[in-house]
Amino acid sequence: MEGFEQFIGVNFWTMIFAWCNLLILYFILRKLLFKPIMNMIESRQKEIDDIYEKAEEYRTDAAKTKAEYEWKLDQVKAEGEEYLKNTVKLARKKEEEILKEAGERAERTLKRAEEQIELERKRAVNEVKDEVSGMAIEIAAAVIERDIDEAEHKALIDSFISGMGE
Repeated sequence: MEGFEQFIGVNFWTMIFAWCNLLILYFILRKLLFKPIMNMIESRQKEIDDIYEKAEEYRTDAAKTKAEYEWKLDQVKAEGEEYLKNTVKLARKKEEEILKEAGERAERTLKRAEEQIELERKRAVNEVKDEVSGMAIEIAAAVIERDIDEAEHKALIDSFISGMGE
């Protein structure tokens, strides 16, 4: 049983030797494995933090750019609407001017046409007067030349009128 106790039992020097081995192994692993791994983890964490920081900057810049774009778009829309309003006003004003000018031209043309009609009417009346007076003079001359009775007088007037139509 002593062999069993020795196998299962705790020996003080063995335990100290095991603890010393454990401490030495811990310091070696810490020096060779834990520090480089921790440094690598820290550098990766720093890279990740930098990436998140840059992403936040980009997001902020994108939000600013979007706000500027929307502001400029609103400005352009407002300018476009103002330009359209001004163009419509100008077009209406031009339309009124054109209509006014066309009305004035039509009025002048109508006035000239009425004046020309009046002149033509006066000319026609004067021509008719001249013809009638000429006919009257010719009839009177024909009547004076000879002494005729009423039937001859009527026949003479008819022949004169039919001669005028030719």
